[in-house]
Amino acid sequence: MKRITLLIVLLAVATGWSQELFVQRGEPVPLEVEKMYLKGLKFLSTELSSGRSGSSRGGESGSGVTGLAVLAMLAHGDDPNVGPYAVAIHKGIKSILEAADKRTGYIGPSMYHHGFATLALAEAYGSVKQAGIGPTLQKAVDLIVASQKRNSYGAWRYSAESNDADTTVSGAQMVALCAARNAGIGVPDEAIKKGLQFYKNCQDTSGGIGYTSAGGPNVTRTAIGTLVFTLAGQKDSAAYKAAAGYLKSSGWQEGSQMATFYMEYYASQAAFHMDEKTWAEWNAENVKRLSISQAADGSWPGTQGPIFSTSAALLSLALNYRFLPIYER
Repeated sequence: MKRITLLIVLLAVATGWSQELFVQRGEPVPLEVEKMYLKGLKFLSTELSSGRSGSSRGGESGSGVTGLAVLAMLAHGDDPNVGPYAVAIHKGIKSILEAADKRTGYIGPSMYHHGFATLALAEAYGSVKQAGIGPTLQKAVDLIVASQKRNSYGAWRYSAESNDADTTVSGAQMVALCAARNAGIGVPDEAIKKGLQFYKNCQDTSGGIGYTSAGGPNVTRTAIGTLVFTLAGQKDSAAYKAAAGYLKSSGWQEGSQMATFYMEYYASQAAFHMDEKTWAEWNAENVKRLSISQAADGSWPGTQGPIFSTSAALLSLALNYRFLPIYER
């Protein structure tokens, strides 16, 4: 199906046959999105094929940044083993596998990185033909679960040994656990339940979700919580409905440039799972915003470096393609 879809996409781009591309389920992808995405993928594939993951471009480096870049390439739907980004994908996965501690399963340098790297392995599992993905993924999941068991909040923070917790680091772990479970990796139900309870404890009466408690909610953290509730099958819950209501009434506005890309990554997924109207409105504004800020080399500039920013920007657009299992409704 993906190869047939790719041929249709290439034909449409080459001939100008349509103002819209149709993928996987016959749903339209604007040509503007495809052009932006291809430019961004060219930048990321060059960086990963060269062995870079952030630091050489003045941004944060590590397995999580590499994982997000791999996810952005997988999300376009090309064959990850023989397609145009196969070399970059395999090099990215290889660097994640090499970063994983063979004894503990920890993929540092922080639990942020561990969560995003685990998510990349979960989405690559079964489609990327590369030795070591399955065992490394299982160990990474086991570490997330063990870290949660040691944590009195039933959640996560910057190190695997942390005894405090926040909703941003915890979001990376919860999404990774849900993706791993979807991929067939054993994830205890209790781990998902405890993680959900932490988000409920951090939700105030407005429906918004705070950082380490119910105080000071904002769009980014509420989008993370909304996505966590969705992936855990909690869309009928009062907590999900309150969080979704907070986002709809907020205008989806956030502060700094770093927060913008991080927010877009989560907010796109949250909006996508709400309803067609919310998704269409969010997507149109996001496409417009990103089309203005994309650099000539295909990257997006940001305080955390262009590899992180570009990966997050592309992943916020990737719902238009819906190839990643985690990006399906």
